[in-house]
Amino acid sequence: MTTPTKTLWQERYRDDHQQERLISNPVIEQILAHRSVRAYSDQPLPEGWLETLLATAQSAATSSNLQVWSLLVVEDPARKERLSKIARQAHVARAPAILVWLADFSRIQQQATKRGAELPALDYFDSALIGSVDAALAAQNAALAAESLGLGTVYLGSLRNDLQATVDELQLPPLVFPVFGMAIGYPDPDKPAAIKPRLPQAVILHRETYQPHPQQDELISAFDQRLGEFYQEQKINVSDWSGHVIERLQDIDAGGTARSQIGPVIRRQGYPMR
Repeated sequence: MTTPTKTLWQERYRDDHQQERLISNPVIEQILAHRSVRAYSDQPLPEGWLETLLATAQSAATSSNLQVWSLLVVEDPARKERLSKIARQAHVARAPAILVWLADFSRIQQQATKRGAELPALDYFDSALIGSVDAALAAQNAALAAESLGLGTVYLGSLRNDLQATVDELQLPPLVFPVFGMAIGYPDPDKPAAIKPRLPQAVILHRETYQPHPQQDELISAFDQRLGEFYQEQKINVSDWSGHVIERLQDIDAGGTARSQIGPVIRRQGYPMR
């Protein structure tokens, strides 16, 4: 393993265990170096950035070649400000552009209407799931491409804090709903983002059947300590991973959000999700 990959492994896991077994190349190093960027410089996005990222996004896998996603780009300062209030994150307004990744069956519905065909499959949860998965695959391709150009990104699940408000702001038609957003821009060199540690591979990996690691509790406890140290370094008021995720999942509408209404909003957009 090359020295850059060893360093990135250490930052990602804060653990030297099994480093030598990791294969290294520039693509793997770029992926391991991913970090969420929430502070951006004033440098404008490069010419051709959108067409390039969209091409990489459309190169992702898509279920049955349905291509049931769309990309909506927001650059207007006033609209970004309104989206930042929905997201409750100031960096949404400061980013040069916000990419909103949409599940979108409206194109297929239009083609079916022209041909006098009905689409009963749209009534089932699988269709909303397919659109969401397709959007996620496309977005990750674009994020990696953006990072290869020296840009930074951060995913914005926070646009679902009030999904109806996001739908209204973006004037989305039936059969279209936002899966998440993505802020993009050149990282501010004065506010560098750090690589956030992840759970040990032994906690995540299962072979053949689902079998939790016999020392899962101990491994998670050790990870809680490592992540707590990371948060202290970043001056973030979070004690550990376990406490954070438990608190996050104790109240779906914590902080006055409207995430409990995501299902009803998606149904109003034309997905009964039977």
